[in-house]
Amino acid sequence: MSEIFSSQNIQQQLAKRIRVLRVSRGWSQEVLAELAGLHRNYIGHVERAEVNIGLTNLAKIAHAFEVPVHELLKMEDLDMPGYLSRTEEAAAFYLCA
Repeated sequence: MSEIFSSQNIQQQLAKRIRVLRVSRGWSQEVLAELAGLHRNYIGHVERAEVNIGLTNLAKIAHAFEVPVHELLKMEDLDMPGYLSRTEEAAAFYLCA
């Protein structure tokens, strides 16, 4: 499996996205936990990529942020060496065609 899509890397990127969204809203982990119906400690574990988050809890967190689940899973703007965004992939495709 590609290193980009390793379980650990995906968890770290998801953790980073959740933390960035939370901080950008000025929320504490406690506020996010309350809005998502989860425990504050669990949110901390998620943000440190210490747990493999289930779909139900991912949906609860997305609902708290009022975003679709796929927003939390977007990989276009992640800091991954050698990873092209969809825009860059499309541009490369058309340049090579």
